[in-house]
Order: sequence, then structure tokens, then C-alpha cells
Amino acid sequence: MSEQLVALFQNIGLAEQKAKETAKNKNLAPTLEKAIHSAGYDSKPAEKSAGALVYALASTITPTALPHLDYLARAIRDSRLTTSDQVSAAIKFVQDKKEIDEAKFNEECGVGVVVTKEEVNSAVDAYTETVKDRLVKDRYKFFGLFFAGAKNIPALKWANGGDIKEAVDAKMLAVLGPKDERDVVVKKKKEPKVEAKEEKKVETSATEVKVADMFFEGELSKLHVPGGNPQIKPELMAEHLKATGGKYVTRFPPEPNGFLHIGHAKAININFGLAKAHNGICNLRYDDTNPEAEEERYFTSILEIVKWLGFTPSEVTYSSTHFQRLYELAVELIKKDKAYICHCTGEQIQMHRGGPERGPRTACEHRDRPISESLELFEKMKNGGFEEGEAILRMKMDLENGNPQFWDLVAYRVLKTPHHRTGSEWIIYHTYDYTHCLVDSFENITHSLCTVEFMQSRASYYWLCDALEVYKPVQWEYGRLNVANTILSKRKIAELVNKGHVFDWDDPRLYTLPAIRRRGVPPQAINNFVHTLGVTKSDTVIEVSKLDAFIRDYLNETAPRLMGVFNPIKVTLENLPESHEEMLTVQNKPRDPSMGEHTIPFTRQVWIDGSDFREQDDKDFFRLAPGKTVGLLNVPCPITCTKVIKDESGKVVELIARYEDAAGFKKPKTYIQWVAESPKHNSPVRLDEVRLFDRLFHHANPQDKKEVPGGYLSDVNADSLSVEKGALVEIGLWDVMDRWAKSSETKTDYEAMRFQLTRVGYFCVDKEADLGDFQKK
Repeated sequence: MSEQLVALFQNIGLAEQKAKETAKNKNLAPTLEKAIHSAGYDSKPAEKSAGALVYALASTITPTALPHLDYLARAIRDSRLTTSDQVSAAIKFVQDKKEIDEAKFNEECGVGVVVTKEEVNSAVDAYTETVKDRLVKDRYKFFGLFFAGAKNIPALKWANGGDIKEAVDAKMLAVLGPKDERDVVVKKKKEPKVEAKEEKKVETSATEVKVADMFFEGELSKLHVPGGNPQIKPELMAEHLKATGGKYVTRFPPEPNGFLHIGHAKAININFGLAKAHNGICNLRYDDTNPEAEEERYFTSILEIVKWLGFTPSEVTYSSTHFQRLYELAVELIKKDKAYICHCTGEQIQMHRGGPERGPRTACEHRDRPISESLELFEKMKNGGFEEGEAILRMKMDLENGNPQFWDLVAYRVLKTPHHRTGSEWIIYHTYDYTHCLVDSFENITHSLCTVEFMQSRASYYWLCDALEVYKPVQWEYGRLNVANTILSKRKIAELVNKGHVFDWDDPRLYTLPAIRRRGVPPQAINNFVHTLGVTKSDTVIEVSKLDAFIRDYLNETAPRLMGVFNPIKVTLENLPESHEEMLTVQNKPRDPSMGEHTIPFTRQVWIDGSDFREQDDKDFFRLAPGKTVGLLNVPCPITCTKVIKDESGKVVELIARYEDAAGFKKPKTYIQWVAESPKHNSPVRLDEVRLFDRLFHHANPQDKKEVPGGYLSDVNADSLSVEKGALVEIGLWDVMDRWAKSSETKTDYEAMRFQLTRVGYFCVDKEADLGDFQKK
């Protein structure tokens, strides 16, 4: 990173830190540097608005529009393009064009078009009449949709966004008046029921996914409506709209070669959420084109996770369903002289593409072989005439194009591995670059949504659809969600599993979605987290600690509190009668009646946590000790330890205590948790095993251990799991389990039985638990 480059980027208004970050971006920096030179802002600073447009141009320009970067930068300099919408339209207009018709460019990009404030106000007034009923009903909550609709008014295509917002604000004020109590978003409190306490709902719905404003604001609000993407033949769009009825059609297309992780949650929410926001449909499509890595458990897990997050696919589809059709189109591609059989090795292909030194690109000797010969050899590939690596089918694209996605991509290769669904029927398999766009086309996808690393692939995506003259969906890229300071690599997780550092891919210490689910995290917490991040073109990198904090905040609002003790010690209250029994009403969440309540017994004998007692008192220890008084949570009077009973080995097995009169004591400094001994009430609940999980790695970023012997494995925390035997929990746990037994449809979602043990942490029932009769309820 040079100081000159940073200074150059500051010339267009970037702050110093932003300029430094941009200079490190190997993809963006060269394009931005060229745009600044083209606009003439290398010798003089740009005005703030023009500088922002130059940055927007460099960061959003597509590979097929890149040859016209100089022209577009000068158009910004000359004030022909003055808004971000005009820049977006300009990029779209120049794509795939060898020469630019300036008159058409001006027309398509709104050059010189001035929309006055009066015209904006008039258009917004007319639009308001079409949505007035909804506006009056939803009041200021309707702002996002109202504003997005106003921006899409054709007459306001080139209007200033600030003017539109000003007109919308004024119109809402005129129709609704100032905001009042109806417009304040208040969390609804649930009225506690007097009867049928066991029916009280203590958790918010974790599966009802609400349509978020992010689909009507920002980047996603700019997506085309179905039918708005041009085709190489008009009849293709007519057929598409006939098949879809003009609906939004999206898909979530994972490869079934591993378990989904937290990053996939964003893709699931965006694809299913966009369709739901526009009353469309979303398919779950397994991109099963690599038989060497696919297993049944991955297929099953992916569908379970999608449903767990609250989404129902319109259809579950498979790329493998189209193997025959894809093969026939490959034959057609060869016949059009747009594909050929190649025998080059991977190293040879790299050298023809310029090699490590990025030298000139050259065609291989097979590129111009006769069409008939490629057809014959492709048939031979299909019938087993070649071994793996001896022949591939490559698309004949454009080696002179600066985009690597045009350098004769591989379409088919030989793989003599049985396929999960088709067995040994096929021994040639297509690549992602060949399959993805075509299956999108077959399924009439309107919006092919993917992450930004596929931005260069957009051009080859469109090239193949047009080469075969099939319906062409629109590919749109968004920034991916990355989680720092953890391990998400499939290879590394497999190594952790194989070496016994974790149980399996769903070990609660991992950040795969099955692991997060097993940990007891509610799905709505994950969906809400994704929605708070929004959708932009930039990748989002979050610390794993921030995700954990968000989850804890969510559980704090939804998980009922219970008391539980580890390494329990019996306490006998000597001055209470043996028959003493008192039923105490305890809130599921302190100071929040909406969470409901439950009752627990208080008797002569209770159990306390082993860590809450010390035989040798200490001035810094505020809990129970001989002769010391403490309070019991939710109990009116404190207790004082009067005697310690030990077994032959010297272990403390029982404490004798006095139940004090509250009137004669000051409020205790400390309250400890307890569980009553009451066989009549099935108290306590005895847990055979409790697993306490800590961080899997000692340091925040295990990836930093690359140079250390053993790498990231050397940072594994050997004490990240401790197992407690014989823990006791109060009978409120029966209420949690009973609600689950009555509401669970599958009786397998044990993790939905989640609760908080006071002072300890959040817990759920593990899938390995034996629940006995509860599974039958």
C-alpha cells in the first residue's frame, strides 16, 4: 500500500482510514485508481458528491462494463451523471457494448433530465391516493414501503432522492398529522392467566419469520421486478412469465457436501425472505454435481436446518434431475462451435491463461478441433472411453476478455464415482459454471442471488444462457457473512471431529448451524441477527463474541429462569417441623409478569450448590459458612449454618441450619439458590449428566497459529467440556418439558426445551437425553 495511492483516494473525499482500507483491496483499488485518473481528480480534489459517485462507479461496475470505465468517469466529471441511480443505469447501459451511442446513453441514463420539486410533489400526491387506505391503517409504520413505492414512480426515475423523501414526509404529515402514541413501537405485554398456569407461554415464537424492512429499502429495493430483465429473444420472457404468473422466484442452492454454518443463515434469509416479501416462492435446490463429496446426511441436515429457521421450500429440487437435459445442451453448445474437448492438464491450462506471471493468454491446440471430432469425443467421454483427467469439455468463450470467467471454462469432466441419486448411470459431471445458470433457467428463477465472490461469474452466467438461447435470470450479488475468531472450514472441522476434539459436526462448541441448534439457540435469534446486519454489497465480518452476545440477549428475553445446584449439599432446617411444606410462586423471569410463573415447594430439607458453602470462611466469601447467615432465593427468611456433618472420608455431606425470623435480621448481603427435597412433588429433578461447554480455543483467533507446530489444533482448549454428574434442578423444569411435550410435533426437537439456570448459564435438553414418557405425550 503506497502513500501516493492513499492520498489519491483522499482526493475524492475518502477519510484517511477508509482510503487505507481501500488501498489494500486488490479488487477495488486498481479500478478506483483508474477511475480517478480518468475523471481528472488526480490533480485536483473532487467535490464531495462527485467523489462519492466515482467511488460508487468503481465499486459497482461489472466486468462487461469495465472497458467503458474511462467514459463513465468522465461523464461524472462533466456532471452528466449526478446521482447514484444514473451511475447504476449507465453501468447497465454500457454492458456488452463495443461502442456507445451517446444520444441513447443520455436518454437511458437521464442525462440532463431535471425533475423539479413541484413535479416530485405532484407525483407523490397522485401515488398517495393509490395507497391511502394502507397509509391510514399502518400510519408511520408504512414509511418504508411508501418511500420505496414513491421512488419507483416512473416519472421520478431521475428525481433527487432527498426531494422524494421530503415530499413523502410532508404528505404523511398532511394525511396523518404528527406522530402520537399509535406510532410508538411498544413490546406487547402478555396478560398473565389466573388459571391453567401450565399453558402460559414463556417463549416468543421462534419460527414465525417476519418480513423485514430490508427487502424494501437499500440494495434489495433496487432489484428488478419479474419481467424486467431483457432476453436474447422476446419470446423467452413471454414463456417465463406464463410459467411463473409474474411471481418472484428464488432458490437457496447449497452443495450437499457438508453441514451449513452460520454464514449460510444469511443466504437462507435473503433468498426465502425476498420471495416471501413479494408473495413469491423459493425452492431449496441441492446443487449435487460432485458425487465424490456428497452424503445422505448432508441432504437431510440441510432441509432440517431450513425448516428449523422457519422457512418452507416451495419445492425441493436437485441439479441431478436435469443431468440428461444438461448433457443435451452441452451437445448443442458443441454444435454451435461454442465448446470443445480438451486434453490439457490443469498446469497446462494455467499456463495458457498466462501462468503465475500473468503473461499473454494463448489458445490450446485443441481449441480449433472440428465440431464433429468434439462431438465424437464427448460421446466417448460419456461412455467411459476416458479415464479421469484425460479429457474435459471446455466452453469456447473469449480469451482476450480481461475477465477470467471468459477464459474457456470447464463444463464437464470425467468422475467415475457413483452418484447419490443416479448411481453409476453417469460418469461425466458438469461444473458449477456450466450447471448453475442453466438450472436457474430451467426453474424459471427471477432473481439468482449469490455472494460477491461470484460477481465476475455474472458475465459468464449470462454468456452461457444467451449462447444456448434459453431464458436468462438476473444474477445479483450481496456481501457474505463471515464470522471471525472461529473455525468454519469443512476440512478443519472434519479434522477436529476425526481427532476427537469434538463429538461431531453438531458439537455445541462449533458454529455450524446444526451445532448452534443443538446448543439451544432459538432460530428466531439467528434470523433476527441476520436482519440487524442488513444487506449490502460489502462483506460483513463479525466477531464470534458479538454473535454470542446477541444470542444471550435474545435468550434473556425468552428463556425461563430456574434454580439448579451442582455438587449438591443437603441442608436440614432444624427448627422447622418435618412435615413443613410451603408452596412458593416464582416468576419465570424476575420483574416481567408477561413471562408467566410457576410454583415450587419449600420444605425442611433443601439442597444447595457445593460452591455456595465453605467450611473455612473468608472475608471475601459472602455465601454460606459455619455461623454465617444468607438468604435463599424466593424464600422470605434467611438461614444460618449451625453444624457441619461429614462422612468417614471428611467430605461434607450435610449442613444443619436454623430458619431465622425475618423480623430479627437485616436483609442478607447474598442470596443463594436451592432445590427442595419433596418426593410428593417429584422434587428435586435429578439430572444424570450436565455438559458445561467453554470456548473450544484458548485464543480469540485460532487461525493465527499457522506458524506454530500443530497449527490451529495447538490452540484447542482441552478443558472446553466439563461433565457434571448428579445435578439437581427445581420442578419448574417439569413445566418446561411439559410445554414442549404438548407443542412439539416431531418429539425430536429436544433443544426447544431451553431454560436459564440462575447464576450458571443457558441450558437445553440434548438430543442424547432419555426422556422416557415425555416423548409419548
